[in-house]
Order: sequence, then structure tokens, then C-alpha cells
Amino acid sequence: MDIKPIRTGTDYREALVEIDSLMTSGADSSEGERFDVLVTQVEADEAKHFPLYPPDPVESSYFEMESTRV
Repeated sequence: MDIKPIRTGTDYREALVEIDSLMTSGADSSEGERFDVLVTQVEADEAKHFPLYPPDPVESSYFEMESTRV
């Protein structure tokens, strides 16, 4: 299995395209193993570059009030 690290945006996009092509692979196949490894890499890259933070409670309340206003 030849898998390289995700270092650039191009690497990231290529990994996503390959993941898409491997979505229907069987879990016990070599393609399924490659799928698992690529997904793990992409998840780690996304956590590093696109972290998700919990919303501020006050801002969340304001958002809810504004979005439910008629």
C-alpha cells in the first residue's frame, strides 16, 4: 500500500477523490484498508487545519432568537 502524507491542498483534494472512488470497497479488501487509512489521514488533516470549536453560549442564544423571529 503506497500512501503518502497530506502536505498540500492538492494532496488533500486527491485523497478526497480517491476516498470517493473507494466508498463501495469491501471492508476486508485491500481497497477497503486503503479507504480506512485515507479517511484517517483526511480526518487528522481536517482537525489540524479546520478545527471546530463549540459555539459561545451567548452568541448561540442571540442566533436562536434572531433565527426564530417572525
